Amino acid sequence: MNAYVNIERRPELERPVLIAGFTGWNDAAEAASLALSTIGEASGAERFGSFDGEEFYDYQTVRPQIKLVEGVTRTIEWPENDLSATTASVASLGGRGAVLLSGPEPNFRWRAFSQAVVDLARDLDVRLVITLGALLADVPHSRPVSVSANAQDPSLVENLGLSASRYEGPTGITGVLHRYCAGKDLPSVSFWASVPHYLPSVPSPPAALSLLQSLSNLLGGGFDTAHLERTSEDYQRQVSAAVAQDPDLTSYVHTLEERYDSQAESGTSNLPSGDELASELERFLREKGDEE
Repeated sequence: MNAYVNIERRPELERPVLIAGFTGWNDAAEAASLALSTIGEASGAERFGSFDGEEFYDYQTVRPQIKLVEGVTRTIEWPENDLSATTASVASLGGRGAVLLSGPEPNFRWRAFSQAVVDLARDLDVRLVITLGALLADVPHSRPVSVSANAQDPSLVENLGLSASRYEGPTGITGVLHRYCAGKDLPSVSFWASVPHYLPSVPSPPAALSLLQSLSNLLGGGFDTAHLERTSEDYQRQVSAAVAQDPDLTSYVHTLEERYDSQAESGTSNLPSGDELASELERFLREKGDEE
C-alpha cells in the first residue's frame, strides 16, 4: 500500500468503483461534495482510512478546526481526505461495491497524491475511477442543470459514447488525477455540472441531483434522491424570488434562458441513454478483466 494512505481496515468489495469529489476549486456551489455525501448516506458507506494530510495541506489555507467534546475537552480536527466504502454490493451502484474519496483539494504534491489514489485503486481491484465536479458557467438557475462527461481512455470514450476533453487551461486535482489514471491504464470518467455564476456560494441541490442522475445512468443503478428533489424545489423557489427583486438580474437571467433554450433546440446531449451506458460499461469492464 502507498505510504501516504492510512488504512484502518481493508474493505471487502465486489467489482468496485472509486468515486471522488473534492471541495474547493472543483466544487462550485458545493454540488460535487453534496452529491458524494448523498451517495455515502444512501449506500451505508463506512470509513476505512484516509490520506496523510500532513503531506498534502497548507494548514494556513485549509485550517484545522478546534472542537469541543462533551462541551469540555478540546480536540483538533485536521484536514484530510477520507476514505469510505460500502459494506456490500449496492443496487444503486449497479450491484457493485464502491470506494468514496472525499475532502478538500490538496494544496501540495498533486502528483504524489494522484499516484497514491492509483495505487489504492489497484490494491482494492477498482475497475473504474469516477470524479464529480462542478464549475461556474453562464447558465440560468431556471433550466435543467447541464452535466458534461468525458474520459481520456479512447476505448472508454468510444464504447460509452462519452467525449474526450478538449479543455485547455488551469486545472484542479481532478484533471491531474485523470491524467495519472490514463497513464496507468486505469479507466476513469469525469462528470462536471454547470452552475450559475451569479450564485457562486449558494449550495446547489439541483446540480448535485443532476450529477447523481448522470452517475446512475453510467452505472445502471439509482439513488434515493427524494430529499434532494425537495431541496431542489425549495432552491428554485427561493432563487427565483430573489432574482425577481432585481430588474437588472431578471433581464440578465432572461437572456441566459433564451440562449439555453436556443442551444437545447439545436443540439442534443452527448450522453446516450442510461440503459445503453450501463450495458456498454458492463461490456467494457468485462473485456478489460479478460485482458488482464
